[in-house]
Amino acid sequence: MSAIIKELASNDSELSFRTMHADDLKQVMEIEVQAYTHPWTVGIFKDCVRGYRCWVAMQDKAIVGYAVLMMAPGESHVLNLSVNPEHQRKGIGRALLRLLMEKSAQTGVDMILLEVRRSNQSAIDLYQDEGFHELGVRKGYYPADDGREDAMIYAKYLIPAD
Repeated sequence: MSAIIKELASNDSELSFRTMHADDLKQVMEIEVQAYTHPWTVGIFKDCVRGYRCWVAMQDKAIVGYAVLMMAPGESHVLNLSVNPEHQRKGIGRALLRLLMEKSAQTGVDMILLEVRRSNQSAIDLYQDEGFHELGVRKGYYPADDGREDAMIYAKYLIPAD
């Protein structure tokens, strides 16, 4: 993973990852409310830290992004992958996604799934660039200012890690 981190770091500061802890939730929520019009609540994140695999991306001792992954037999599901808007388009989201794929493959997972807002073209471009393919649509999945927005379902088959 260190080669990926160096390849994708946005400047001279090294990008690193660690497990998310409850103490991180204040910083995570600051990013969440900046990144989304309908953010998760701190309660949702508390539940995720207790029950799912969660990581933060660190740069200059600050959290610049995070990811939440649900593992199940044979598959994993990206529940949230976010980067501070001030740090977007610098490769941090790609590095987080690759971390999730690597961690999934290490546990023998065959496929990784995710949903993305139909309107989030930059995320869709990233997922397609990383080899994800569209499986279908969840109608009205996300809350939106004018009602509900569809989610595009994407998946990628993983090669098990040796």
